[in-house]
Amino acid sequence: MGQNILIEISARHIHLSKEHLEILFGEGYELTVKKMLSQPGQFACEERVSVIGPKGKFSMSVLGPVRERTQVEISLTDARTIGVSAPIRESGDVEGSGSCVLEGPRGTVILKEGVIAAKRHIHTTPEDAERLGVTDRETVAFEVNINDRSLIFKDMVVRVSEHYSTAAHIDTDEANAVAMSGTVYGTIVKLRGNGLADSGLTDSDLADSSIA
Repeated sequence: MGQNILIEISARHIHLSKEHLEILFGEGYELTVKKMLSQPGQFACEERVSVIGPKGKFSMSVLGPVRERTQVEISLTDARTIGVSAPIRESGDVEGSGSCVLEGPRGTVILKEGVIAAKRHIHTTPEDAERLGVTDRETVAFEVNINDRSLIFKDMVVRVSEHYSTAAHIDTDEANAVAMSGTVYGTIVKLRGNGLADSGLTDSDLADSSIA
């Protein structure tokens, strides 16, 4: 606890299944690597897909490699903008999630489920998890202290794997809430029973403090 973890902003993007990739871009199509991402084996692609809702559409980056199921990850603001539902879910949990239309250069997919707002989370290696005192699937509180807009994100899920690189992932709405810019770190904090971070202040200290 109390050790810095790099924060990365996860902007809207889409993961495609092989089936949907071939419908959108053509039979036998392979994704083109644009740049490697911080998580091992993951990459941003040159390809983009239009994600269409009743109120509008976004041109969105495709992330590779292909997945078993197509998943569209957007913020809640994005969801309202194009008029789609995006329940807050962990990656891969798409049963009963939002729907949209996907449009590529060679075809269109009516996606019946797969639109989500990704639940904020921390990727970590087993070694770093031990150092941080956390376990896989644990839910923690995570403090970001920058730009006079400090806050604590509760309900942050920890994912532990030897295939991960340690980093916290939040979406653009969450990043804007702390006016995040540039390289920023956060810390896992232990909350007291009243939901406040264990800062060393007593309840009396907090009660006596003035609010501007």
